[in-house]
Amino acid sequence: MREIEFDEVVKAVKNLISYSSANLPEDALNALKSAMEKEKSPVSKEVLRQILENSEIARKEIRPLCQDTGLAVFFVEVGEDVKLNGGTFREAINRGTEEGYKESYLRASTCEPFSRANLKDTVGYNLPAVIHFDLVAGDKIHIEYAAKGGGSENVSRAKVFPPAAGKEGVIEFVKEVISDAGGNPCPPLTVGVGIGGTFEKAGISSKHALFRDIGSVNPDPEMAELEGTILEELNKLGVGAMGMGGTETVLAVHIESNPCHIASLPVSVNVQCHSARHSHITI
Repeated sequence: MREIEFDEVVKAVKNLISYSSANLPEDALNALKSAMEKEKSPVSKEVLRQILENSEIARKEIRPLCQDTGLAVFFVEVGEDVKLNGGTFREAINRGTEEGYKESYLRASTCEPFSRANLKDTVGYNLPAVIHFDLVAGDKIHIEYAAKGGGSENVSRAKVFPPAAGKEGVIEFVKEVISDAGGNPCPPLTVGVGIGGTFEKAGISSKHALFRDIGSVNPDPEMAELEGTILEELNKLGVGAMGMGGTETVLAVHIESNPCHIASLPVSVNVQCHSARHSHITI
């Protein structure tokens, strides 16, 4: 049994948040540069240039990439042979989240659903974090983090189709979501698609798909082909960078597929803006 100290997890989470707030990961930067080269619209090409300039300023001056510093979302794999000393994994991640957001002067965005009262003085600064745990073999902890902004989350959708809808139904649904979203989620986008499972499994899968390196190839050849088809269809919509019109609306489509009930075909679409702040660490 490997023992890990509570404060080690707190520090790792805090550092993930602080670094990600000002530094776009290489996959996102490379995808944006590629999109600028391919973009046919002069207006959207200029918007992409400004997005890249903004990322460089944020990196150099250690400032947030966007004023919407998001809700903290984590996918955490905990090895069965790991013991945390000093508290629970959930407590450690929440503590690291609070310290990371506070010390980096990031916006506290969590509030009550109806009163809209901010929770920073009651529950905690930008707490609670959204944490998805998975128990796995081994003696390590793998933590994936993303800052999920409201603009992109607001246009995300889920629907349970009859099985007869098939791939065409999935393609049309994703097109509908991105078309209706327009410029609201701050394109160019990464689009996560969860297929199969149950209603909630599809939703979680579509969110987790956004953590994949942008442009990486799906290991399932059938899903890889479907990703390419959907990407091509979405870029035909002409939304363009920040909704200004153009050929590069979506940087990548990432699908996670799961077995499902014989009577249903759940599909979820989760959208990420151009500021795709995500990072990971293994302890």
